[in-house]
Amino acid sequence: MEDYIEAMYVVSLTNKVTRVKEIAEFLNVKTPSVVDAVRKLIARGLVEHEKYGYLELTEKGYKMAREVYDKHKKIYKFFSDVLGVSDEVCKLDACNIEHYISEETLDRMIKFINFIDTCPEGYPRWLKNYNYFAKYGKHPTSSVDDDDKE
Repeated sequence: MEDYIEAMYVVSLTNKVTRVKEIAEFLNVKTPSVVDAVRKLIARGLVEHEKYGYLELTEKGYKMAREVYDKHKKIYKFFSDVLGVSDEVCKLDACNIEHYISEETLDRMIKFINFIDTCPEGYPRWLKNYNYFAKYGKHPTSSVDDDDKE
């Protein structure tokens, strides 16, 4: 259900209104799957929907969707910026992990990203060396700088 509510939130960021068809396209699922999910979300007080009308998140639904989306973005950023994972894999893994990650682990990931982003010396040299290792499968012969093109 979190995927559906997050999809409604994301679609609403670019569209004035959200329709069942748009959610189906966004999630790459069939329309009846969205209709079934919408029924469940309505029963939980997360979505409002008039038959054949637009979908609208309730205040409770908006809060939940925003939390899921924020988790997704933070996990994506960690995979992309720290681990150097490809965009396609970051999207898929963030979507899968956002539903199961503990608050403690997510908090540590966020703190790690903030540590790197605010490091007074700039992007840590050891992380540059790790990224080199991840790319080439070996340690650099000397510390990797931005200018190194090995």
